[in-house]
Amino acid sequence: MNAEAFRHVYGPVLSRRLGRSLGLDLVPFKICTYDCIYCQLGCTTNKTVERKEYVLIANVLTELEQKLTAGEAPDYISLAGSGEPTLNVGIGDLIGRIKGLTDIPVAVLTNGSLLWMGEVQDALMEADLVLPSLDAGDECLFQYVNRPHEDISFERMTEGIAVFTKRFPGKVWLEILLLGGVTSILAEVTKIATLAKHIGPARIQLNTVSRPPAEEFAFPLAADRMLALKGFFPGEVDIISESVRAGAHVSACDEIRDVDILALLSRRPCTSADVANGLGIHVTEALKHLDRLITAGKAGTVVTGGCNFYTVTGSERDGNRKSQ
Repeated sequence: MNAEAFRHVYGPVLSRRLGRSLGLDLVPFKICTYDCIYCQLGCTTNKTVERKEYVLIANVLTELEQKLTAGEAPDYISLAGSGEPTLNVGIGDLIGRIKGLTDIPVAVLTNGSLLWMGEVQDALMEADLVLPSLDAGDECLFQYVNRPHEDISFERMTEGIAVFTKRFPGKVWLEILLLGGVTSILAEVTKIATLAKHIGPARIQLNTVSRPPAEEFAFPLAADRMLALKGFFPGEVDIISESVRAGAHVSACDEIRDVDILALLSRRPCTSADVANGLGIHVTEALKHLDRLITAGKAGTVVTGGCNFYTVTGSERDGNRKSQ
């Protein structure tokens, strides 16, 4: 299988939470239950709660088997990507078959919006780690920040995460994304912290906007403010850092092709350091590829928070979407 044939497997990428993470994309761009104002992928194109096999699980497994035969093993196989992975009705079958294929732990990155469904809970039981999100402390801010599908209420979502966390035999790490001037206000932080205690995850991970968001009014929170708010949350609490991890393994330059980089950029905006560390190449080699992609009209740049992020162009993303 050549590099162009990988449509649903990407990376490994250097994840702030999971180390070297091999991503599996289970829905086309950008099918989701939410339309979050902070989303690094932009606005949702198909907001839905309909569960079906958006991507054929057999095709994902074929790509995964090929990927695992080449290169260094990742720290996690992560079900995430371009939308909400639990919308794929085959996610449980995929997890089970991955467990029969490799000992690499399986993580599911989900917004948690469908965990109230028994069938979704059942599907995730064989995963090693589930990472749901909680971005608001009440219905009003839930609607403002996450802009959910009309069938998802705040109470249904939060209780779903709580019930799943108590039932799940693996670990649950709850991500809480705080927005400057909105959910970072002390009264709102207190509401979110109370809910987090009720949910009872093994770990809480505080985050904020760090890549170009869907809406310009989604503002990040300063690092010192994040540190000040950490103490309001119960249990083990991390602040997710954007700092580049040291000591990343560097691959031979000719092992990386432009399509590998486009696969990363189509899932999230990346700095040159993100690309270099995610693919295990030197940053100067990453810059050579990125410059070539910009010249070819396949990639562009946007500056956020003083950092230069690379993104795929609309035409490149549309072409990838049609191929899925």
